[in-house]
Order: sequence, then structure tokens, then C-alpha cells
Amino acid sequence: MDQRTVASIAKKVARQFPEVAGAQPSIKAQASAKGGGHPSTYLLTFKGRVDQPGGFAISRAVRVVAEEGGRILKISTSR
Repeated sequence: MDQRTVASIAKKVARQFPEVAGAQPSIKAQASAKGGGHPSTYLLTFKGRVDQPGGFAISRAVRVVAEEGGRILKISTSR
């Protein structure tokens, strides 16, 4: 997956989850459902942190499954 595609996905994710804006994702290739060959989907994991009143902080992980072309298939998040 090239850097331009990763940047495009990161921009879409940051719009929905501003706490991960500017975070570099970790990228893992997903196994192809058809078996063998080049993987067509990737798992991108973004990690962010939000400071709350009273000195508390909440960590959040956003997992994105995307195609090689940049189309997002699924987004899930931790609380």
C-alpha cells in the first residue's frame, strides 16, 4: 500500500475520529480469501489519546480494514 493511499485513508478516519489526527497507522496485510497471491485488503491501526477534565486521559484505538485502492470496508474502535 503506497503512502498516498495511506494518507487518504488517514484523512477520512481523522474526520470521524479527531483524536487520531496526525497519527501514523501500523499496517498489516490481510490474508486473501481466495488464497495465495497478493493481499487485497489491509488492516490499519491508529492510536490516539484524549485529555479529559480532571487530569484523566482516554486512549483510543481505531482499526480500519481497507482495500489496496483506498476504499474503506470497515471501521471499528475501542472505548
